[in-house]
Amino acid sequence: MPTMDDLYRLLRSGHLQAQGIVDTIENPLVVLDRSMNIVDANKAFFETFRTDRFDSFGVSLFASCGGRFDIPELRLLLAEVLPRANAVIDYAVSYRRSDGEEGTWLLTARKLQSPDLGTTSLLLTIVDATDRYQLVADKDMLVGELRHRMRNLLGVARALARLTTTEGRSAEAYREDFLGRFEALSEAQDLIFIKDGGTDVRHLCERLLAPYLSVAAPLLLDGGEPAAIEADNVQPFSLILHELATNAVKHGAWSATAGQVRITWNIPGDGPLMHFRWEETGGPAVAKPATAGFGTRLIQSMTTPSANIQATLDYRETGLVAEITVPASIPASIPASIPAS
Repeated sequence: MPTMDDLYRLLRSGHLQAQGIVDTIENPLVVLDRSMNIVDANKAFFETFRTDRFDSFGVSLFASCGGRFDIPELRLLLAEVLPRANAVIDYAVSYRRSDGEEGTWLLTARKLQSPDLGTTSLLLTIVDATDRYQLVADKDMLVGELRHRMRNLLGVARALARLTTTEGRSAEAYREDFLGRFEALSEAQDLIFIKDGGTDVRHLCERLLAPYLSVAAPLLLDGGEPAAIEADNVQPFSLILHELATNAVKHGAWSATAGQVRITWNIPGDGPLMHFRWEETGGPAVAKPATAGFGTRLIQSMTTPSANIQATLDYRETGLVAEITVPASIPASIPASIPAS
């Protein structure tokens, strides 16, 4: 027959075991009586709110924890949990973290029935959802940015289709011109997402101009230090580069066996502008066209006074020279290569 001491030791052992289990839970847990006074809590609660068991027991939840939960609306919600067996789910409470940033706690309260059905209490769990909220905010921002870029991409594609001239040309010629420009647009989008913080100008030139070099004269890349073009400017810069290359193949240096294109760039001082130069030599004699074709109009549309990119075209007799300025920076490191699509 177990004695009273045996029963006491058994009960105490069970209580300590249960307390040990509860103390392994990372989120704060607190048990409240009908008056919303603290009856018990786990280790995470005391560590989070920098208090101890003796100072907390019997104290109102609203007076403890630095008064963070003394919120009229929360008082009303918690008051309904025990008499009506309601539940409070993920009630958000803002707080100031130790680093000065704003955080968010989510409070959930449920009725806790004792085994003997004689007493009831309230179990309150507190979850720090700051990181979760930040992930959601970051995801929303990325989705918004993707939506914005897709809208811009479709707008540019519509403009390419509308402005590529059809007069006096076959459907095949129109298709080739349009698809060439659309491919440059697609390549630019790939480059935008390859590396955050900008795209290396040398790799951009090598990738975008590779299709022309397979049938054209040499390309000399004589740039100075590495330079990264900001993501927002990769698309317009790529389209300008495509138009220069297309013109070189059709009418300029790459239409002649002795022709070549030399590309140089530099960032004077600390930036933030890169000076990019496209110079053609060895091709047919050049004269400024009487009317601007689509390629010229496209370049002009990309380099309005309010645009980040500025470009000038100099139709020298020895070959076209294009001068472009675009925001860029000197990156800390440059990847060995950019994978082709």
